[in-house]
Amino acid sequence: MRAVGLITEYNPLHNGHLYHLTQAKQRTGADCTVVVMSGNWLQRGEPAILDKWTRTQLALDAGADLVIELPVFYATQPAHLFARGGVELLTALGCDSLVFGAEHPDLDFGQLMAAFPNGREAFKQYNATYATLFNAALKTATGQTLTKANDMLGFCYYVANQHLGGQLKLVPIKRQGADHNDDRLSAAQFASGTAIRQAALQHQWAALAPAVPAATLRQLQTQHLTQWADFWPYLHYQLLTTTVERSGQFDQMAEGLEYRLREMAQGATSFTAFLQRVKSKRYTYTRLQRVATAMLLQLTATEVQTAQAHNYVRVLGFNRIGQTYLHQVKKDLSLPLYTKINQKLRLHEMALDYRAGRVYELINGQSQDLYRRPLIKSN
Repeated sequence: MRAVGLITEYNPLHNGHLYHLTQAKQRTGADCTVVVMSGNWLQRGEPAILDKWTRTQLALDAGADLVIELPVFYATQPAHLFARGGVELLTALGCDSLVFGAEHPDLDFGQLMAAFPNGREAFKQYNATYATLFNAALKTATGQTLTKANDMLGFCYYVANQHLGGQLKLVPIKRQGADHNDDRLSAAQFASGTAIRQAALQHQWAALAPAVPAATLRQLQTQHLTQWADFWPYLHYQLLTTTVERSGQFDQMAEGLEYRLREMAQGATSFTAFLQRVKSKRYTYTRLQRVATAMLLQLTATEVQTAQAHNYVRVLGFNRIGQTYLHQVKKDLSLPLYTKINQKLRLHEMALDYRAGRVYELINGQSQDLYRRPLIKSN
């Protein structure tokens, strides 16, 4: 069997994602679609609106054959590390190709990567927080800029794939409809995740219906819709009580930012107000949300970097095709394969994902990890 890979968040799964899934198999002729999906904490430093099990079920219903969790120590990182984690999993699982959405799929991403000075090494200086600096250097080297989120991520996929041996054939497809951050919701078939989440939180079901599959709409109408505001009391407590020395150890914390966070937390009354007080030209909202996530989950830079050297395949769900493919490749896997978190794993190999799940449970109320087995779609 041949497999095509997708790296996703499905926050939540909408018609654009459905198009992506359909096109992936059509364009590659693959027998199996392997989806690497972020868990309950996402790349922009925010909680998923629906938990990972609900989103896994929606992915299986939409046509995914095998769903793998992108561990939290990659899922909450800037684009180059997010891409590296996902590409490593798809490579380990023996996928032939990676299909990804891009605003400008006609760009020669491979040529841009080859022309950029030092290739992968550039990301040691420039991450998503310093996108302006990165693009200035890229334009100097190539005459091109990558200002759109999915174009930048596509570039990162090429860099990661080259670093990991170039096993995957990368296939960009045109992103459909609204821009990544467009918060407008029209009657169109395609809308951005931002607009869909805003509409769901405001219970605008009639406006939302044309943009999402019926299964997604049902889940949004019946599940608790998680957002940062839910976690603000827990984060606020930590901001008020954690020493600056301890805060300085959290993942992605810039030097001196820990003092600003503590000071601005004193008078903040909500997560939004807190971010607005902390925001400056030096820090994007996304960077600040990632730091807030690391603080809430107590993720230190040291343990995140250690965990990134020990990636693993955590299975969230599969259908008959996905099960057959997993059986085909598991004997040759270069990474550990886990189908559930037991007491040993929660304390050691999967400690960070278990911790992230437990914090999410404070709001979601549903067990996220301990002894939970993969979802199985029977047809």
